[in-house]
Amino acid sequence: MLSFFLKSKLHHVRVTEASLEYRGSMTLDPDFLDAAGIAPFEKILVANLENGERFETYAIAGERGSRICCLNGATAHKGKVGDRVIVFTFCALTPEEAATHRPRIVVFDGRDNAIVSTSDI
Repeated sequence: MLSFFLKSKLHHVRVTEASLEYRGSMTLDPDFLDAAGIAPFEKILVANLENGERFETYAIAGERGSRICCLNGATAHKGKVGDRVIVFTFCALTPEEAATHRPRIVVFDGRDNAIVSTSDI
């Protein structure tokens, strides 16, 4: 039997853009994706710390080094530039895999999307 566990988290990343007319998803700096082990087009759950909104979408890679976190399409209604969000990914594990699994947590400075720390908890 498989159970679902936290795979990775981008903690306190700030929204830098919102593009209502884009086709959907959340654009993230590839440095963020790499740090958390998130693949382009992977399903993500996003929680907005400022307004309590939670939504699912998928990650797409923006320009490397841009520190972008852009709400695209309908998700642009779920937050605004400057909001702090948490981006979660999950994985399905067997009991044996779960026994040694440690999620990857990437913590941001809460100001200009500088990565403060990356750790497996």
